[in-house]
Amino acid sequence: MNAPQRSYRYYDFVMAAFVCVLLCANLIGAAKAAQITLPVLGAVSFSGGVLFFPISYIFGDILTEVYGYGRDRRAVWAGFAALAFASFMAYVVLALPPVPDAFNLGYQEHLEAVFGNTWRIVAGSMIAFWCGSFANGYVMAKMKIRSAGRRLWMRTIGSTLVGEAVDSSLFYVIAFYGIWPDRQIAKIALAQYLLKTGWEVVMTPITYRIVAFLKHAEREDWYDRDTNFNPFRLSP
Repeated sequence: MNAPQRSYRYYDFVMAAFVCVLLCANLIGAAKAAQITLPVLGAVSFSGGVLFFPISYIFGDILTEVYGYGRDRRAVWAGFAALAFASFMAYVVLALPPVPDAFNLGYQEHLEAVFGNTWRIVAGSMIAFWCGSFANGYVMAKMKIRSAGRRLWMRTIGSTLVGEAVDSSLFYVIAFYGIWPDRQIAKIALAQYLLKTGWEVVMTPITYRIVAFLKHAEREDWYDRDTNFNPFRLSP
């Protein structure tokens, strides 16, 4: 049976980094539309956040691998709450009437361009993150038990393939179905899915180093054999 709850030296820092990356990817990265040319797919448009959002999945893998699904679940809920508050704050700030001078009126337009996402995009982002993160954590935890803790690379990449598939498919359907042509939605969702999962592969050596450091420092290597995987629980 797993050991009783205990305190950890680095858990809070990992969770804070997870939430920080998540907020920055959604608030800063989402405002920049970029385009690159990929083999087969050709010219592909994507938000700048795609380059950084997958790091949150890497942190999710680290949390599950070292501390277990229950503590990863707490981090996901913390991230969800942070996104909800950021979205509410952006709505309130944009709704406040600006000072009626040239500078502030122009500044209001810039703020609306960056933070004035439609409700469908906000809802799609939050729902997709919540579902994708829990799918990632669940697969990671189950694969660890099945593999007896071996082949970390297979678990991190496999869980990300599932989690990012859930995330990308939900987000683009919720945010753009009926607005973009179905073929365009599928093409962009696939391109971003490949970019996100590709990050996991590239970052695997760094993930190995962080996991090894945390396991040694925390003297923990959690196996979710008796874990309640209900995503609505907050306790580990």
